Amino acid sequence: MRMLGLTSIVLAAGLALGAPVHAQNSAAPAAATPEAAAAAPAATPVAAPAPAAAPTPAVADPTLDAAGKPLLKAAPGMGQPQNAVYGLQEQVTPNGREAHWFHNYVLMPLITVISIFVLILLIWVIIRYRRAANPTPSRTSHNTAIEIVWTLLPVLILIAIAVPSIRLLAAQFKPAPDNAVTLKAIGNQWFWSYEYPDHGDIKLTANMLKEQTEVAPGQRFRTDADGPRLLATDTRVVLPVGVPIRLVTTAQDVIHSWAVPAFWIKLDAVPGRLNETSFIIEKPGLYFGQCSELCGARHAYMPIAVEAVSPEVFAQWVASKGGKMPGAKDAPQAATAAGNDASAEPDNAAEAGPVVNATAAPTVTNQPATQNPAGLGQTGN
Repeated sequence: MRMLGLTSIVLAAGLALGAPVHAQNSAAPAAATPEAAAAAPAATPVAAPAPAAAPTPAVADPTLDAAGKPLLKAAPGMGQPQNAVYGLQEQVTPNGREAHWFHNYVLMPLITVISIFVLILLIWVIIRYRRAANPTPSRTSHNTAIEIVWTLLPVLILIAIAVPSIRLLAAQFKPAPDNAVTLKAIGNQWFWSYEYPDHGDIKLTANMLKEQTEVAPGQRFRTDADGPRLLATDTRVVLPVGVPIRLVTTAQDVIHSWAVPAFWIKLDAVPGRLNETSFIIEKPGLYFGQCSELCGARHAYMPIAVEAVSPEVFAQWVASKGGKMPGAKDAPQAATAAGNDASAEPDNAAEAGPVVNATAAPTVTNQPATQNPAGLGQTGN
């Protein structure tokens, strides 16, 4: 009996002493003493993840501002029709200047002289040979001298006109040189799409900008800075000045016509065919045109806006669109820390192989550059 009582006392003492020990051990991580914290070995720091490499910034479009709006504003009297002005627009291409001179200094004076001469003859005949002044008309049926004059004089006039006319015609259809920038214009009902096959196959779609009263709130509308009514577009064609331009036209559905009066250009776009001409823009600026072939219900709503820039700005614009200038080589690899690693040098031209001529005939199709839901949606307006 005495042994059982002693055993019970020992067990009770053990339980009393063990409970605080377990409680202290379980609470130790939360309430560690300063001495224990100082004595504990320092925890191994976890390495922070390396920051992701910043993406290479894209080349900004040099023709747009920070808000994405065109920097070049339409200038009244340049590249667009003017109120109460008769005559041709100011020409900014060599062919256009020659045609303008031919019109103003050859055709117009000749037409004016012939018209006045014929008018004088009619008035003289009416007065001189009226019944009151000439009761007995002459019965002369032939006059050799007059017949020779009225046969030879028109022939001489036509020969004189033919010389500058044929020269101008040949210049308009002269093949583009090797360094020409190729622009493919594709007519669609009713918008234009464009391709730059020599510059990384850049593709654009241009729609007419509507008036503020014709669009929903928040949508872009035409302003005077964009261009005249019915001529401003949401996307402008960008071309360099002083460089030959090879214009290739075709159409997706019906016959259209790409016409810019200031360039002296009017080239039909025919489905299943490729038409080609060339020109050189001599003056930077903004020039407008429109489809000049009856192509359907919205024929009047296919404007053309061309922004002519310097070759340097054009190269930046091409880079901003993800393209590349013809003949441009890829950037060489970055140099190593030593600075003289042979692998950092650009490849030898012989090892890189022949450079494809930038003017090789591009592969052309009759497919539109991009789908255009906005343009197709305008058919009901």
